[in-house]
Amino acid sequence: MSTARGGKMASKKVLVVDDEPSIREMLRLALAISDFDFVEAQDIHEAYRVIVDDAPDMVLLDWMLPGGSGIELLRRLKKGEATQSLPVIMLTAKTHEDNVIQGLELGADDYITKPFAPKELIARIRALLRRASSDQAGTVLTVGDLVLEIDSRRVLLENKPLEMGPTEFKLLHFFMANPERAYSRTQLLDRVWGTNVHVEERTVDVHIRRLRKALQTVNSAYADLIQTVRGTGYRFSPRDLSVL
Repeated sequence: MSTARGGKMASKKVLVVDDEPSIREMLRLALAISDFDFVEAQDIHEAYRVIVDDAPDMVLLDWMLPGGSGIELLRRLKKGEATQSLPVIMLTAKTHEDNVIQGLELGADDYITKPFAPKELIARIRALLRRASSDQAGTVLTVGDLVLEIDSRRVLLENKPLEMGPTEFKLLHFFMANPERAYSRTQLLDRVWGTNVHVEERTVDVHIRRLRKALQTVNSAYADLIQTVRGTGYRFSPRDLSVL
């Protein structure tokens, strides 16, 4: 295990868990260039020691590892009170939908398949750390001129209040905290309505339409933030918003 520090007080520490030295070295360089601190581990046992001793801000976790899979470590982290909120991105050559779903259902925050572009991974790391910081701060989320005030339960667009129901508010909160990922209707039901609430999947479509309508009352471009992903569900994507 080794460390490389960027020298900035605000630097976030990223643990890379991968048994391939070339992958770890590539990520070490990419993270250093982007002002992240770097720690590494070759297997899940060493990784857990590093997490306890060095307290990284997030983990890049390979699926296939010697002496135990990344999924085993993920399951252990999500069961531990001190580590259950630690953000995790799975690095995997597995692209089968069942594998992806397994990782997400066990608590992985994101996944990226090998081979990957370092710039894309850095962008995902930054997005995930922003979401984690927003969850911890817990007061305001912003996308362009769209502002969601969590404590006061208000939504403003271009400084104008938007009228929306509590379910639309919860949907928008979830989407703004988790951008650029496609979610199925089932996943949205679980994350927004809760696993113990039994409603039909088409209920999601109804509330999505209501949320888009609320956004359109001030600026129709913001309704396009919520994209329909054919064959999957929905994605909240500020990337192509023309007003940003």
